[in-house]
Amino acid sequence: MGRVYEGIDEKLTTWLQAQPLFVVATAPLSADGLVNCSPKGGVGSFVVLTSNRVAYLDLTGSGVETIAHVRENSRITLMFMAFDGPPKIVRLHGHGHVLLAGSEPFNELVGRFPEHPGLRSIVVVDLTRISDSCGYAVPLMDYQSDRDVLDRVAE
Repeated sequence: MGRVYEGIDEKLTTWLQAQPLFVVATAPLSADGLVNCSPKGGVGSFVVLTSNRVAYLDLTGSGVETIAHVRENSRITLMFMAFDGPPKIVRLHGHGHVLLAGSEPFNELVGRFPEHPGLRSIVVVDLTRISDSCGYAVPLMDYQSDRDVLDRVAE
C-alpha cells in the first residue's frame, strides 16, 4: 500500500539522492499539446533543498519541452524507481520554476551540485504531494556509470 509523506525526511533524502535515474513529466495547458516525459539523472544532479523543495540540473542534449511547460503552468512530477534493493517508486508532485544559467538565483544554487557539462538551467520544484508505491514492475538492474558527455551528441 502506498504512503503519502508530509515532507522529505533524512531517510528519504538519502534514498532519492542515491538513485542514478529519475523521470520528469510535464504537460502544456493546451488539450492538443503533447505530454512530455524525460529521463534525468547523473550522479549529483538532484538535491533535496528542504523537506518540501527539491532541485535538479537541466542539461543540454534534448529539447526544452520541460522548461516550456514549467514556464507555462509550473506543473511537474518527478518519479524515482529503485533498480536495486527493495521495490519502491517515489513520486514528487509540485510546481517548478526555472533558474537560467548565469542568473543570480542560479549562481546561488549551482554550488550545491557537482560540475556537469552542458548545464543550461536548474529546475526548482516546490512539492505539493510526496508519495510512494510498490515497484515490483521495475526490473532489478546494475548501475554501471553515467554516460560520457560525448554520448550526448545526437547522431
